[in-house]
Amino acid sequence: NVENDIPKIDLPQDWVIGKLTAGDIGLLNLYANYPCRLKAGIFVLCLGGEVEASINLTQFKVEPGSFITILPGSIFQIHKVDGDLQIYFMGFSSDFLSKANASKSVIDMHYIVKENPIYQPKEKALPLLKDYFELLIKTYDICGSQLNRNVINHLFGGILMGVSSMYKDQMTKAEQISKNFTQLVMQNYTMQRSVAWYAKRLGITQAHLSSIIKQTTGKTCIEIITSMVIMDAKAQLKSTNLSIHDIAYTLNFTNMSFFGKYFKRYVGMSPQEYRNS
Repeated sequence: NVENDIPKIDLPQDWVIGKLTAGDIGLLNLYANYPCRLKAGIFVLCLGGEVEASINLTQFKVEPGSFITILPGSIFQIHKVDGDLQIYFMGFSSDFLSKANASKSVIDMHYIVKENPIYQPKEKALPLLKDYFELLIKTYDICGSQLNRNVINHLFGGILMGVSSMYKDQMTKAEQISKNFTQLVMQNYTMQRSVAWYAKRLGITQAHLSSIIKQTTGKTCIEIITSMVIMDAKAQLKSTNLSIHDIAYTLNFTNMSFFGKYFKRYVGMSPQEYRNS
């Protein structure tokens, strides 16, 4: 299985941040011989030099003034590095992302950067981004991996909001509808699982919404709604002492039996078996 042969790269601690210069080209070339799958989430600001790289098998040229978002699960490979390199990077480990329950935000980001991971900020924004990275590098030098995880959670949430705001300016109308649908699902999945309800809220037909979501995400509306419900159910089963009956109630299931059948259909085991696993 070729997929299983791709090396998987993660971070050994919750977050890292740093800067690469011309002397670090050898480090980048470690990723030039073969593709790897990133388990971590990475944000990069390029202010000098050029990098030719592939993200999910699509080749990009990263030039000065570029901001790059590489989501967890992405297949990444560097092909060529040139010039006077000046690159800031920040990464969050898969362990941190899973324990931070950041899945909703990551899903939202997925729709924004899926096809266009490289964003060109306005020139006047570049010094601000540079100062932001420099500030976080100083913070990291002082606190490092000892920074309280709650603080890192807030840091990560703020970064996602800022990056989402930057990228949304270059979104197509279909991508904007897809993003709005996802946000509506995040806000209402415990009460509403009807695609028709979401289409009405967005002011479009159910068929049009279904077509756009399939086109932009590769998933159906029901799959996205279900993923939210199951993610919430899993989190409650593992991190709370609520009874399964109460969890079913919080997710607006009419009875525990229906919730159990729903959960088993998508997870392959009953809620109690999942809690005990």
